[in-house]
Amino acid sequence: MVEEKVREQLPSPMDSLGIETAETPKPITDIQIDEEGRVTTNIREFDRVLGGGIVEGAIVLVGGDPGIGKSTLVLQALNNLGHSGRVVLYVSGEESAKQTKMRGDRLGVSSRNLYIVSETCLERILDDIKKLRPRILVVDSIQTVYTSHLQSAPGSISQVRESAARLMYMSKRTGTSTFLIGHVTKEGAIAGPRVLEHMVDTVIYFEGDRGHPYRILRAVKNRYGSTNEIGVFEMKDSGLEEVLNPSELFLSERPMNIPGSVVVSSVEGSRPILVEFQALVSPTGFAVPRRTTIGVDHNRVSLLVAVLEKKVGMRLANQDIFVNVAGGVRIDEPAADLGIVVSVASSYLNKSVDPKTVLFGEVGLGGEIRGISQGDIRAKESAKLGFTKCILPQSNKKSSQNKADIKLIGISSVEEALDEVFGS
Repeated sequence: MVEEKVREQLPSPMDSLGIETAETPKPITDIQIDEEGRVTTNIREFDRVLGGGIVEGAIVLVGGDPGIGKSTLVLQALNNLGHSGRVVLYVSGEESAKQTKMRGDRLGVSSRNLYIVSETCLERILDDIKKLRPRILVVDSIQTVYTSHLQSAPGSISQVRESAARLMYMSKRTGTSTFLIGHVTKEGAIAGPRVLEHMVDTVIYFEGDRGHPYRILRAVKNRYGSTNEIGVFEMKDSGLEEVLNPSELFLSERPMNIPGSVVVSSVEGSRPILVEFQALVSPTGFAVPRRTTIGVDHNRVSLLVAVLEKKVGMRLANQDIFVNVAGGVRIDEPAADLGIVVSVASSYLNKSVDPKTVLFGEVGLGGEIRGISQGDIRAKESAKLGFTKCILPQSNKKSSQNKADIKLIGISSVEEALDEVFGS
């Protein structure tokens, strides 16, 4: 015989809001969609990452390192939404209302429709929502919120999961769009249960170094838009400022005629971005050479170095190799392979690449150059920034309809690419 404690039945979050929770199944063709669509924050980079704006009833999880700018961004967005006539509520679980006001004054937040409350009890937060009926809700942070129906401490797995679930039910039934700000672990993942990321509609991360002024906002999950979109911001005294042309930013301090430096055209979602790849190859003083990468996958670089050794004949087994993407951005797509190969070869041969040349393409294990998507968009963006020559896969050149003022050179192997860049 085992004694079991009878669990008290939790009230529905809709009970305190006075909303009928029972629904009956209906045909999908009979479900009406609000014609208003998305709500824009007038922060274009933020709206792009969200998929075009905030969806009614969506719940968004915002993660990032401490001090990276999460609270700053949502406060600026709420201020814009408040000025457009929408009632918005900011729930601070880590700061008092006066402390939030001080930060708001620094950011120029002045909307009368922006309400601030310092609260961590979920039941009181739901009462405030019932009285105020906000269109947008921000909870900063979800790890500080607790429900009195559970005995565990705030921040525990059960408290975070239960609080997020009840806020999600509230958002779906009332149409209130909710932003949950989450702490991150040392590994960079959002603290708490992984189920939190499965429950929400959108997960966005702030990337960047606090000692570096630039921030990358990236969606890793989005039920209402692309997960490849990024937004670029610059942190200033007055808050986060949009960077509308990140390509110019990433290339602004690029050294000219320096071995190991090449420009690659990458695409993040629907946006083409030109970034500088830097490589440094030098003889190693150890038995095992070092392979250090920043901004690109370490295993991918090791694979491409093996291709250079096998297919081109470069002796890199006794060389330390360092690869970096300038500007703090991270590039994951295969189109960057050709840039990695050429930058490593450039540093090894001590030969510089023409500063007006841009390149992209996927490299296979056989040394072949495979075609990639959206080649015309990449070439057009390169021409816009003053590049005169574009080295791309042969298949992309054949299917290209590009009319930009840039010379397209199609290649089909790594050997052809190196011959084109450095001469035979």
